[in-house]
Amino acid sequence: MREKELIVYRDFGKEGRLLSRMSGLMDGFRRQEIGEARAVLYECMYMLLELAGSHGFSGNLWHCYLSNLLVNNENSYSRSCEIRGAVEGTVNLAVLHDIEIFREFFSYDFREMMQTLEAPAFSMALSYEGNPQESKVYNTRIRDRICILAAHLSKKATAEEMKDTLTEFYREYGVGKFGLHKAFRLAPEAGRGREGLIEPILNIAHVRLDDLVGYETAKKKLIENTEAFVRGRKANNCLLYGDAGTGKSSSIKAIANEYYDRGLRIIEIYKHQFRDLNDVIAQIKNRNYKFIIYMDDLSFEDFEIEYKYLKAVIEGGLERKPDNVLIYATSNRRHLVREKFSDKRELDDDLHNNDTVQEKLSLVSRFGVTIYFGAPDKPQFQEIVRTLAARSGIDMPKEELLSEANKWELFHGGRSGRTAQQFIDYLSGQNRR
Repeated sequence: MREKELIVYRDFGKEGRLLSRMSGLMDGFRRQEIGEARAVLYECMYMLLELAGSHGFSGNLWHCYLSNLLVNNENSYSRSCEIRGAVEGTVNLAVLHDIEIFREFFSYDFREMMQTLEAPAFSMALSYEGNPQESKVYNTRIRDRICILAAHLSKKATAEEMKDTLTEFYREYGVGKFGLHKAFRLAPEAGRGREGLIEPILNIAHVRLDDLVGYETAKKKLIENTEAFVRGRKANNCLLYGDAGTGKSSSIKAIANEYYDRGLRIIEIYKHQFRDLNDVIAQIKNRNYKFIIYMDDLSFEDFEIEYKYLKAVIEGGLERKPDNVLIYATSNRRHLVREKFSDKRELDDDLHNNDTVQEKLSLVSRFGVTIYFGAPDKPQFQEIVRTLAARSGIDMPKEELLSEANKWELFHGGRSGRTAQQFIDYLSGQNRR
């Protein structure tokens, strides 16, 4: 069985079961009892059709399956090639050995097998047509790119050509879950192992920085810091704070979309998961991507002590934070930890009240860049409304539009970008176009 001769591309996990079954058929279907071999072939066909349903693949499902194995196998070669491209060294000879085996899988002619096993239906898996289904595993762009890769690999005459094509894919898109997805979260605790700690987010909002109206100074600071980070220069942890609904979280999503093709990835984490931060960093610190650990709506009550742990992880522990990791957080609180008037009375009884104040401020001081997002004044709010209305094709007289917007914000949380968007969504729902 040829898959057992692989050197670098091994350990496909449960995804490799189909490869093992198909490889066994290729080697021995002539020697097996026809009914038994046919049953195995139809089991493999079932698995390929399930792959089409879950991944959204079409065309030659066998080739798509093989390509999917190759782009997800994180090994010494594929991890070295991600973002950087071709590498030198003896590992290339081992990879060529493996790619030659995959070339045999790609070029295998199933006609004799289908004829001998009296299983013509298998041809459906080799030319699977129909409207592509929505992938439960990839976004549409990556799903289509894997199908295109499958078609390209199947046409390459030599292992060297296949290797070059695959290496270019690694350079452009990366490998495994970190290469093929832009945003991640921590999996629920139940049933997860260390490698399953970080799971992809499949449907991140497709917001772009240009979609966010206003806040040009704030966006400029955020872009400058992120640009330095992805270029490999010094950059700071970043805190976006200010009023609710002003675009702090949307700006982070826009950053994820804007810099994905330059190797930026974002991992969302909540404060009850801070104990997993060291494990998260251990998984990502040696990868060729840049990672932003994103903490949305970060704040602490005065009785919560998780912020002390976060301080040590950000800056202050014995282990230096990796150069490819930054922390971006959003909050409605400038100082993150709740402060009350009663704190003043407590400080009067504190022998070292300055130490207490510094303790509460020490977390925010670890964010080298702080960016304020304030509620827009009336002219700014109206400009946001006009811009969003134009983008949505809302056809209303300017005076009526702004008058209705002013009424809306009075009863829906005040002036903010979020309120303006909700107002435009309402008009769109009323078919005011």
